[in-house]
Amino acid sequence: MRRLFPVTEETAAQALAADAGREREEGTGGPASGGAGDLADREWSLPELAAAYAYPEPARRGHTAWLRANMVSTLDGAAQHEGRSQPISGPADMQIFGTLRALADVVVVGAETVRQEGYRPARARAAFAAAREAAGQGPAPAIAVVSARLELDFTLPLFTAPLVPTLVLTGAAAAPDRIAAAERAGARVVIAGDGAEVDPARAVRALAGLGHTRLLTEGGPRLLGRFVAAGALDELCLTLAPMLTAGDAQRIAGGSRVAVPRRFELVSLLEETGYLFARYQRS
Repeated sequence: MRRLFPVTEETAAQALAADAGREREEGTGGPASGGAGDLADREWSLPELAAAYAYPEPARRGHTAWLRANMVSTLDGAAQHEGRSQPISGPADMQIFGTLRALADVVVVGAETVRQEGYRPARARAAFAAAREAAGQGPAPAIAVVSARLELDFTLPLFTAPLVPTLVLTGAAAAPDRIAAAERAGARVVIAGDGAEVDPARAVRALAGLGHTRLLTEGGPRLLGRFVAAGALDELCLTLAPMLTAGDAQRIAGGSRVAVPRRFELVSLLEETGYLFARYQRS
């Protein structure tokens, strides 16, 4: 069961349009009846989820690229359990995770998250193949790893066997031998900072310069915190897991605090089996 809590007329209209399309495809008798309740108490199709999470059109973005984050948190604010996000996730969360990836040009992730979560290359999904082709996208999103020191295992499939070449974002002061190792493994190294660290805003611009305008970051918390501090984050897709873990696990965003809290607007809210799936955009 998945329920929609309409927050804006636009969000409800997007989902209902997808619902109408589903009915036409299935031959169930014409368009949806016109209320958000039509989407209640049943499993949403992948086209409906894709419509609900569609990236804004370029004219509405206000700038070239759109950076979206997807994170999960427990009720008491833990972004991980025993160092990983998987224990606090669930089937519906993973379905949305896959949908967000299928909509993106590139997935931006921190080096520590690559190491902890065992990142693999993004895979092509048949259900989204036609939509990606129509949008001018490749068969799967590229993975872009943010790393200052490039202390990465370049023998992993993420680097040696991706469907789309993996990108490595680093600073101009990165060790030449590590850059060479990344390139030998088949990765494309992108310089996005004048010193050792990657400049978050510059990273967004660099990816846009490569044609990647639909950006998705899956963290970790330190990387997300840097995007927040730089004012580079446009949207947050937050899964709230119905769990309490206590302890001292990281929040979804870490690092230095911002001087003035960034204000975001709730644009949609879904629910399934107690999990809440909120979508916030920059005010």
